[in-house]
Amino acid sequence: MKTIVRSKLLIVMLLALTQTVSADSTVPEPFQGFDADSKYVITYNDLTALLKTVVVDVGRSSRTVAEPTRAKTGTMMKSKVKRTTADEGNRFYFETFQDNDKGRQLLSTIRDSLEQLPAEVSLEYFSRDEQLAYWLNLYNVTLLNEVVDIFPKRNLKKYLVGKKSILSKKLLTVSGVPLSLNDIQFTILKHNYDNNPLVMYGLYQGIIGGPNIRRSAYTGKDVWRALENNAIEFINSNRGTYSISADSKDYKVSSLYDRNRSYFPSFNADLSAHLSEYLEGYELARLRDADTLDPDINDWTITSLSGNYRQFGGSIADNSAALLGAVYSTVVNTNEGAGGATLAASVGYGATGIAQKSLVMNRIDPDLLEHLTELNDKRKATNAINSNVTMEELGEFPVEPKTETTEEKKDQL
Repeated sequence: MKTIVRSKLLIVMLLALTQTVSADSTVPEPFQGFDADSKYVITYNDLTALLKTVVVDVGRSSRTVAEPTRAKTGTMMKSKVKRTTADEGNRFYFETFQDNDKGRQLLSTIRDSLEQLPAEVSLEYFSRDEQLAYWLNLYNVTLLNEVVDIFPKRNLKKYLVGKKSILSKKLLTVSGVPLSLNDIQFTILKHNYDNNPLVMYGLYQGIIGGPNIRRSAYTGKDVWRALENNAIEFINSNRGTYSISADSKDYKVSSLYDRNRSYFPSFNADLSAHLSEYLEGYELARLRDADTLDPDINDWTITSLSGNYRQFGGSIADNSAALLGAVYSTVVNTNEGAGGATLAASVGYGATGIAQKSLVMNRIDPDLLEHLTELNDKRKATNAINSNVTMEELGEFPVEPKTETTEEKKDQL
């Protein structure tokens, strides 16, 4: 008898576990639908304006090793850097957001407007490509908001892995659904885009060892091309891959792939096939000759302008002011006529103007708004005739007619 009871309990536990896994892998209903023929677009002019101001594009990796760091004048201390990757990866000007309330408010405004958009206009009106760009931009600007608060911490490992990771927190509520960044990646994007590994390269992690942050927002019309460009850049850098020697049977790859094994069910075979599509030069031959892939390339350093380099004092040319001077020519200043204003001033002074472009409805194609208005008017007319359905504000879901409960029916008798 005890054996039967235990067996039943085991079956119940297994069923419960199966249901939990199934529930976790199901895309929430508001994010399932799409219109393959949709011509409507979402615009991100505000986000692109911000990124062009605060992102420095360092270009493709040359796979060179950085020079050893030296102690600054007036101190015997020097920074410890990952020399193979120290000079790689685009940089974000996190420094400008310190003690900059306007800049922080700008980031929050952009994030909030993206978060609210599907409550105003359902994502089902848009194509899958347009939705992909939306989720990537929402993910990245949310991640930026979190890392701005963490800065000036240099090593982000404890913030990106583990149960208390910022990627696991329910930071967003989209269409009434609480979401973490991991929910976006491993539930919505994984299932809506057939577990395509290219999606991974659009999810900025805030660290040198991760995919690049771009100098413009993703858009539906070129999202796949942008993801492929990010994949090519990452895979052909020391952050992504490198061989120890020509005759080594182990090939080094980024730990990013280890953290994203769901994209590569047969890790060695699937990842090798993926890398072979984009790897260039002698590294491709070495990958093909390798027996195993070793995912131990790491660089958890924040992608700030100062990057790997911590200031211990001194005033020689490698301080942050000198770094800023070196990148002035590569960064767009959003203040017309501002002349030689610093990046910090441009983000602070220009924040109000950019934020004004962040209103939810300004992101939507005018044709779509006109179409939705027509639908709304027709529904209102129908509701007036039938008198049994009410309609919420434009873009929201209609309220279902109330069904009488058993108790209410009893009261009427």
